[in-house]
Amino acid sequence: MSLILPIIAAVVGFIVAFFLHKKQVGVNLLLAFSGAFLLSVTVLEFLPSIYASNVSNIGLYILIGLLLQIILEYLSGGAEHGHLHQDKQTKSFPWVLFLSLSIHALLEGIPLHHNHHLLLAVVIHKIPIAIIIASFLFQTRLSTFKIGLFLLIFALMTPLGSFLQQNYTVFDTYSAYLNAVVIGIFLHVSTTILFESSRDHKFNLSKFGMILLGISIALLI
Repeated sequence: MSLILPIIAAVVGFIVAFFLHKKQVGVNLLLAFSGAFLLSVTVLEFLPSIYASNVSNIGLYILIGLLLQIILEYLSGGAEHGHLHQDKQTKSFPWVLFLSLSIHALLEGIPLHHNHHLLLAVVIHKIPIAIIIASFLFQTRLSTFKIGLFLLIFALMTPLGSFLQQNYTVFDTYSAYLNAVVIGIFLHVSTTILFESSRDHKFNLSKFGMILLGISIALLI
């Protein structure tokens, strides 16, 4: 499941964007829900399990993950949490955006094999992100083939992270540290989504409701 579901999520995002890229109705609400759900699963399950491993300097690696995500966000223009600030007139393949998103997606796949709730949170998060990325790319001068290739490889990176973790012992050896880095990434992405979930930081009842729903479901499962 950790190999298939992230691919399905990205494909769903691509299909939705292909048909509705000019009308992103409800995407911001889904993004707010996914951010709240991802944050809740990270704080309630993922973070305590890492500290229970009694590995030293876990907090340091969480901070490294947070700093790494800041760098990736600078390169991608904030695509991981639903914001893109790229040149819409470009015809060339957006390699910087592609590489930063691929690194993010690869790392987030590493812990998914051992945590089904986290897998669900990442899959839900990936759908609105894929919609937003594909919608933006459809507004550029890139061909549909290049956009499809971008989303296909992006979709494969998370399962690749899971595959590497399952099949190479080096990932088991350093799994606690890698998971701590991923926690830092998730904390940065999810909190940024929540802090930026309302335009001009004004209170939005519907988005607040989706945030509460995401937290509530994470508490129930």
